[in-house]
Amino acid sequence: MAEVAIVASAFGAQSIRRDGHAAWSGPARRAGAQAFEVRRELMDDAAAAPEALCALGTALAREGLWRVWSTPDALYASDGALNEAALRAAVAAGIALGARFVKLQLGGFSGDAQAARLVETLASSGARTGDAGEGPRVVVENSQLEQGGRLAQFTGLFNALRNGGAAGAIGMTFDIGNWQWPGEPPLLAAAALAPHVEYIHCKAVAGEGARRFAAAPRDDDRLCRAALALLPTHVPRGIEFPFDPARLAGDAAHYVQWLGAA
Repeated sequence: MAEVAIVASAFGAQSIRRDGHAAWSGPARRAGAQAFEVRRELMDDAAAAPEALCALGTALAREGLWRVWSTPDALYASDGALNEAALRAAVAAGIALGARFVKLQLGGFSGDAQAARLVETLASSGARTGDAGEGPRVVVENSQLEQGGRLAQFTGLFNALRNGGAAGAIGMTFDIGNWQWPGEPPLLAAAALAPHVEYIHCKAVAGEGARRFAAAPRDDDRLCRAALALLPTHVPRGIEFPFDPARLAGDAAHYVQWLGAA
């Protein structure tokens, strides 16, 4: 069984904004999850302050849940520059939360990983690089947008880091569903990026074009199962699709079991 994280939005974005993340730690634990992904976009500034994040981390740890800090900020700005301020802020928030992973979007990476500056920023901010350090591990996620959602950007990033002597400086969150928004083949991406994947987001996609939306996979979902078979089996998997509010507890427990065993 793989470890399973529940992404906070699976309980409903409005519910998280109304009740706060900590209110849903109990349901996550009772569903059998091992981790909880905290989303910056579902918090106001007060809830994202260091003292509040520390208290939230303590509450989640009390339920036996390790933590992921997720921010919509990007590692690289739209002009390709390394976004050091966003990286430092994300790592600081992750440290306050006691997170295992800090997840950012890739953003406007265009070929130059600025490897030395990236490694220096990671080290000075307290993040874990490779097997070194005890801080949170920084991972970048493929986006639903053209910028930060193209396979070539990710293969280019990890090649540039390797060529710059910074292989393993950061890892990847592989979102199975997100590839479909910019029209990238998820299985091709899984085969190409598997060595760098340290966390997986699982969701199916319903609808077409701009009307696509995240949906729960069927138990026999071929795409999710095929992608998971190509990706590392020892890394944690996150549920990033909405549970049915009419049977929320049962739905959460079912999908934690399903994804852990898939």
